[in-house]
Amino acid sequence: MADEFELDTDDLTRRMDGAISSLRTEFASLRTGRASGSMLEPVMVDAYGQMTPVNQLGTVNVPEPRMVTINVWDKGMVNKVEKAIRDSGLGINPQTNGTIIMLPIPELNEERRRELTKVAAGYAEHARVAVRNLRRDGMDKIKKAKADGLSEDDVKFWETEVQELTDKFIKLVDQTLETKQAEIMQV
Repeated sequence: MADEFELDTDDLTRRMDGAISSLRTEFASLRTGRASGSMLEPVMVDAYGQMTPVNQLGTVNVPEPRMVTINVWDKGMVNKVEKAIRDSGLGINPQTNGTIIMLPIPELNEERRRELTKVAAGYAEHARVAVRNLRRDGMDKIKKAKADGLSEDDVKFWETEVQELTDKFIKLVDQTLETKQAEIMQV
């Protein structure tokens, strides 16, 4: 059995890609002073007895560079959506006009930009931890195969493969963070 050992590096790659994808989603929710519908993705509303994303309760539009609008489909949900946005920590004060909620995006000051870069760094660290956990999973499988009789050469080969994959994804996390921080600090 030991001779047939082959680590599923495609699965590891797919799972590490998932960590990067999750990081990009979190970064999209960070305000950079420009309006974006994706900034509302993490906002959940208690609707119909369960937590529901805002984009499933109304149409999200960006009519101007510094304005996001939500056309809420159910008039009874307008107040709940507005409250969820206020409580989300986005720092946006919604204005309601019937079933349309307008979100004017204020200019970011220097202090807020620095806070957002720290938040981005925190998101990046979570992604790095996820990648390292996947590395550990791969290494554990290799150790188990070694205990089952996998040769030292094969152990070294697979450990190198997993480490190179990990290094590649950690570097990608760092590059993504650098790009996002530059975008946040841009005036």
